[in-house]
Amino acid sequence: MDQERAAWVALALTPGIGPARLHALLSVCHTPLGAISAPFELLRTIPGMTIAAATALAAADAESGRIAIEHTERLGGRVVTPSDPEYPDLLRPIAEPPPVVFVLGRVELLRRPAVAIVGSRNHTPYGGEVTRLVGWHAAAAGVVVVSGMARGLDAVAHAAALDAGGGTIGVLGNGLGVVYPAANRRLYDRVAGEGLLLTEFPPGERPNAGSFPRRNRIISGLARVTVVVEAAVGSGALITADSALDQGREVMAVPGPITSPQSAGVNRLIRDGAQPLLEPADLLAHFPDAVPPAAPPVLPACLRPLPEDLGQTEYALAHLLGADSMSLDQLVGRSGLQPAQVLAALSSLEIAGVVEQEPGGWFRRC
Repeated sequence: MDQERAAWVALALTPGIGPARLHALLSVCHTPLGAISAPFELLRTIPGMTIAAATALAAADAESGRIAIEHTERLGGRVVTPSDPEYPDLLRPIAEPPPVVFVLGRVELLRRPAVAIVGSRNHTPYGGEVTRLVGWHAAAAGVVVVSGMARGLDAVAHAAALDAGGGTIGVLGNGLGVVYPAANRRLYDRVAGEGLLLTEFPPGERPNAGSFPRRNRIISGLARVTVVVEAAVGSGALITADSALDQGREVMAVPGPITSPQSAGVNRLIRDGAQPLLEPADLLAHFPDAVPPAAPPVLPACLRPLPEDLGQTEYALAHLLGADSMSLDQLVGRSGLQPAQVLAALSSLEIAGVVEQEPGGWFRRC
């Protein structure tokens, strides 16, 4: 393994070493290996280098970078740095461009035009229908759909792109090999196999409260346009929209009922100057090279959003069902749960109005 590459990854993963300090560090030490082996006294002379950052650097070594690279490769992924041709050009000019990204899947998607589609985790049927429609049309026209792999409209956007036979990029708020939320296991596997997973966090790293807002600048940074479908006031989707505006990118918003809390944030975006998205053609106008699909998609019926108070087992089973009917045996086999556990969870889901039983012992999401 190239020791300079391992040293670069180690530097990128050192706490407190952002792009500005990394640039200042290399201007003095010239190479990643030189920087990671620099004595503490020299590090303290570098402009902007705090005692805490210098201490973290003095404790780092290239071995940690080598371990991260090998872990990524064992998962089937690869490491991309700014010196690699695969590094996305749209990320280079943003504030705090990630000095390293870990990717799994179709790396070539990073070179294609992309749209970010984001929205509420607790969406309405209207929000789900719009997201499927816009995601399908974008992907069918050759535009890559970027989102954050969260439950709710993020998951809908990714699935719509793949259902259209197009590309999608899931930007994670954790490391590769960690599925969060756990109920998104099928989506994680599907995006890894048919699209691309991307993260700035090393393999195996769990998410934390700050990792998701930080991830949002990459979601918007990868895209020419960010579309917000539904977002309550204070929603994380609005943070992504703010990032897009800071990056000089276009923001589009889907208007919704003024009585809907989920649409309050997007309606304010439109009031404040965001372009309203009234049909897929509004989005595709920003992608002149895109080829609109010849026929409209046949989309599945919209599913009701899941209640907030579902237990983990009920939540996982509800996502396992999706729009397709499944038998008890299929649910037991795919969930890995005992039949009694599945029956108890299905009973709770029926009471909550999330699942209904069909003739012959089949179950489906409402």
